[in-house]
Amino acid sequence: VLTKTRVGMIIQAALSYPRTVEALGHNVPLIFMGVFGVGTALAGVAGVIAGPVLGTFPGMAFVLGSIVFVTIVIGGLGSLWGALVASLLIGWITTFAKSYNIAMSDILNGLGFATPENMSENPLRDLWTVTSPQIADILPYILMVLILIFRPAGLFGKRET
Repeated sequence: VLTKTRVGMIIQAALSYPRTVEALGHNVPLIFMGVFGVGTALAGVAGVIAGPVLGTFPGMAFVLGSIVFVTIVIGGLGSLWGALVASLLIGWITTFAKSYNIAMSDILNGLGFATPENMSENPLRDLWTVTSPQIADILPYILMVLILIFRPAGLFGKRET
């Protein structure tokens, strides 16, 4: 809707060139108010759909706010497709990590690291005992750090020059 329709082009132009759009006869404050209203309505629909599934409670913003931030950073700021792809990617990564009980020792042995002889004296002994369900909740944050290192604009973000 934002890229293919006349209304979407007017909204994008109003964001970038509000005085020009106003000179063409459009009411820019009304456009902004309409976009805010549609966004609020979509957020309400999402809340109605997600409420019975997730369970609502007063501290929900603290629980879900950080993962929403990670999704936006991974997808690319301002990219709807990026947010969609990032949310699917984060969902798949955490679901697979929780579903398949893979031990870190198996991964490290597969990468060619040998299991330490005297495990009690090794400073990295805890790393060998970690399983994928234990680290599933931090995997999106690790992915975000990797994305920020290798592609700071996000997966679908536009690079500023």
